[in-house]
Amino acid sequence: MSLFEQWNELADMERPEEENNKFWNKYLEQETANYKYLLAHYEDEVVSGKLSDLAEKFEMEHTTFAGFLDGINTSLKESIDLEKLGEDSEVKLDIDFEKLYYNMLDAKAHWLYNLPEWDAIFSKEKRDQITKEFNRDHIAVSNKVGRNEACPCGSGKKYKKCCGKA
Repeated sequence: MSLFEQWNELADMERPEEENNKFWNKYLEQETANYKYLLAHYEDEVVSGKLSDLAEKFEMEHTTFAGFLDGINTSLKESIDLEKLGEDSEVKLDIDFEKLYYNMLDAKAHWLYNLPEWDAIFSKEKRDQITKEFNRDHIAVSNKVGRNEACPCGSGKKYKKCCGKA
């Protein structure tokens, strides 16, 4: 069983609410610490190496680190094949930081996209621009045709007098 499969089993495990909260709070603390490190070293280091070494560097169990990789994978310039992850797998965290910020917005991870370490990477204006783009991409659009609008079939009639007749 791959580390990623083990992570999914661990994450989906049924446990009492208190134990579940403890598990996720610990994970979120570790995740936050990882992102603080990655953001603080964005200019001088592309984190890479064996999964086991990186898990040790970030003080995470191998399985939990595979879960972290799942979260950051869509923000990498070159994604990782999570299904093939093993302790000896080579991992490279070459991050597209605009995509990372956007994905944090999408995940509603306010504890991550509000980290002060972002200040060194993007200006407030740039973060606002990415947020605006995110909001624009996620506007709900209705395809519903109003009764008094032109019928979409192209007849020139109002919808209520054409395809909308009951």
